[in-house]
Amino acid sequence: MTIWRRGVSLGVAAILFLLSTFALTGCNRGDHPAQVGELAPDFTIHDEGQTISLDQYRGKIVVLNFWASWCTYCIEEFPSMEQLQKQFPNLVVLAIAFDSDPTDYRQYVQDNHLTNMVIALDRTQKSNLAFGTTRPPESYVIDPSGRIRRKFIGPADWSNPEIQGFLRSL
Repeated sequence: MTIWRRGVSLGVAAILFLLSTFALTGCNRGDHPAQVGELAPDFTIHDEGQTISLDQYRGKIVVLNFWASWCTYCIEEFPSMEQLQKQFPNLVVLAIAFDSDPTDYRQYVQDNHLTNMVIALDRTQKSNLAFGTTRPPESYVIDPSGRIRRKFIGPADWSNPEIQGFLRSL
């Protein structure tokens, strides 16, 4: 019985060690993610006759937002994103959905009147996975030279003076 308990204790300890190691090293969701300061990975999306690549916006500030129609929090930030697009003419809000169902995506865009930003569906999920994003919403601020300057996890209020001041400083 003692040997069995020791085996179980060692197994539990090993599992806890692996989980804590993953949480500390495998996750890029802290207050200063490792991606900040790096060049943003380029991607190309072919969606209903349009081809969008991140690289085509080089020279502009890009707010790259990953969302999905099944994400209950995603709709919270869209009104302030659309307003941000209007306020900053040298900025592009690029909202990439990684839905698997194009019908749900199109219905969501129509129902929520998402028109004042660049919107595309990436059914391959290559764009969001290149950034390590699997839980929307997540947004990245990319400077005109293509470097990631900030990462926002969860819905952000893009009318926030601190965020807008940061964007003006780029």
